[in-house]
Amino acid sequence: MDRIQQQCIGVAAYMRQSRDAILAAWQDCVAADPELTTASSISHAQFTDSIPKVLDAFEHALRADDALRETQADLEQREGASEHGLHRWQQGYDLRETMREWAHLHRCVLAQLEIYTSQNPNLLPPVMQRAREALVRLCGEGACESAARYTRLQQAEAAGRMRDLEAAVQQLHALERNRADILRQAAHDLRGSVGVITNATAVLSRTTSEEMRTDFYRILDRAISSTHTLLSDLIDLTRLEAGQDRVQIIGFDVGKLLRDLSESLRAEATARNLFLKAEGPESLQVRGDRVKLQRIVQNLVLNALKATVSGGVRVTWQAPEEPAGSRWVLTVQDTGPGLRGVNATPLTRALREATDQAHESEARDPTESPPPLERGDAPGGVGPGSAVVAEHGEGIGLSIVKRLCELLGAGIELESKPGEGTVFRLSFPIDIPAPQG
Repeated sequence: MDRIQQQCIGVAAYMRQSRDAILAAWQDCVAADPELTTASSISHAQFTDSIPKVLDAFEHALRADDALRETQADLEQREGASEHGLHRWQQGYDLRETMREWAHLHRCVLAQLEIYTSQNPNLLPPVMQRAREALVRLCGEGACESAARYTRLQQAEAAGRMRDLEAAVQQLHALERNRADILRQAAHDLRGSVGVITNATAVLSRTTSEEMRTDFYRILDRAISSTHTLLSDLIDLTRLEAGQDRVQIIGFDVGKLLRDLSESLRAEATARNLFLKAEGPESLQVRGDRVKLQRIVQNLVLNALKATVSGGVRVTWQAPEEPAGSRWVLTVQDTGPGLRGVNATPLTRALREATDQAHESEARDPTESPPPLERGDAPGGVGPGSAVVAEHGEGIGLSIVKRLCELLGAGIELESKPGEGTVFRLSFPIDIPAPQG
């Protein structure tokens, strides 16, 4: 081993002994820098993080006696500097702060080398030249590696934001398509109702038969009622989408509510020759929004009755399975034809299916004049013996249900099999927290 190598090893040993002094001086310099404030909020261990590993690599470079060892030391230094850049990113530093810290570290290590030089006047010139070159590489490459790591992290963060933005745009497009489907169905329904009203009014203005006038008054009344319901549903859905419908939390007996509601809807089922059964605990105390729950059940039951030709609808509710359970379950099951193509799919797909199925044939254009009437006939297929007014608003009703469930924190599942019926299963919190503010 030659004398230069021996003295380089001595410098490396001195730098090892001075490690704590270097790190303390570095932290003092950073603390005194008015442009560096982040360091004051982290611990000493967090502050130094990978720098000891970088200083180890510096010492290894001083001790290296061949090109292979120098290369290995350089790789260790780069790795430590890259880790330092990652840590500084995670600690909330910006790139400029990290670069200024590297500059302070450079000065502190150089100051320690100058102290050693002053204490050892017999040092050969190539020794300190080698040490200073290693220090330049240390801080220069360290700053470059930290900056490169910052760049990669910024790119990754930007890519993540782009993915989030693309997902948000796709979700917005899906919501717009869903809204367009609902509005298209609503326009279709309104056109049908207006067509019935127009044609029924035309018949009433021409006929002198009291029997026909009575029948068409009944048709007109149902068409007006259907139009009013549809418009009310559209207003309710708009209010929900705008976030203007607030939750009003009270304690109530959901068992009594569901029995009373089922009883009030039983006349509708009877008029259609269907059954409507309500089964569940006699009493079940919950905290929630009584009015919104009633609206959910009413929409589901009325939609089920409209879709069912024979059989009926069953409304059941269950208390939590465990004594300390936090959710109760409501089920609305019908014996209707089922939603086409839907098998245990999310409600959002069911809404699209319901919209696609709603009113496949349009009523006569209300601007057209009604054709000449013969006794017992009526324009647009509307007559005393016909199916009179179509049922409207199934898709809108289900959209309202979905929005209300979101407000109440309710989970919702759908099972539907063609020819066997549809089951809506909703899971509600026993105690909905009161809204803040």
